[in-house]
Amino acid sequence: MSAPRRALFLSSDVEQDAPPYLSSERGLLEGLPRLLDLLDELRVRATFFVVGRVAERHPRLVYSIVEGGHELGSHSYTHSRLDRMPLREAEGEVMTSLKVLRDFYDVRSFRAPNLRLPRALLPVLRDEGVDVDSSLAAYKPPFALGPRVEEGVVRVPATVTSSVLRLPWPLLRPAAMVMPRVATLFIHPWEVSGVRHLRPDISLGTGPRVLDPLARLVNYMRGRGYEPLTMREAPRLLGIGKVLDS
Repeated sequence: MSAPRRALFLSSDVEQDAPPYLSSERGLLEGLPRLLDLLDELRVRATFFVVGRVAERHPRLVYSIVEGGHELGSHSYTHSRLDRMPLREAEGEVMTSLKVLRDFYDVRSFRAPNLRLPRALLPVLRDEGVDVDSSLAAYKPPFALGPRVEEGVVRVPATVTSSVLRLPWPLLRPAAMVMPRVATLFIHPWEVSGVRHLRPDISLGTGPRVLDPLARLVNYMRGRGYEPLTMREAPRLLGIGKVLDS
């Protein structure tokens, strides 16, 4: 199968509400089902990066992701910052999360909390059977702008921060017009359910209303020739022989 001319990687980080500020789980119980319903209506498959402890507490929710035809990826075990702990502890976060999540799905993709992955963990991911990492961002150092291969792992950077997707469509549309050929977008279930009384960049614009601009964005980008892909399909963008969608 040839690589698409334009690709859209839509993803979601499945965690407690706005960690580390809150410990509630409204997003999991209310936001995630709404997001899954929208994706079903749009007929779009996405990649859900799930925290291991969340999967342990809410296995039914994880099954609903997989049953919806979506990809399951790891978002660590506890959602602690991997770049702020000893390497051995960070390795444990990766391996424990994979052990938990692989009871549900053949996990091949990873995203670190806060998009901060120590480079020393790339060989660990590779050796643990993780082929795709999405822990880089175009808006954070080292300002990665496109997919690349590092230490045998395909790395797919996030294009914009999730708060951009909360903008009303008239403000979001100009951003959609200048998306790169490979666009990687993500949203959290707690952004769909809504949070209050936090920093404006966290709480502003959250709630069920975010689903409307998200749907408009997906349809707009499809109209411009973007093909929605899951992370495990990323290798064919780079012409790598191993395709992970089998």
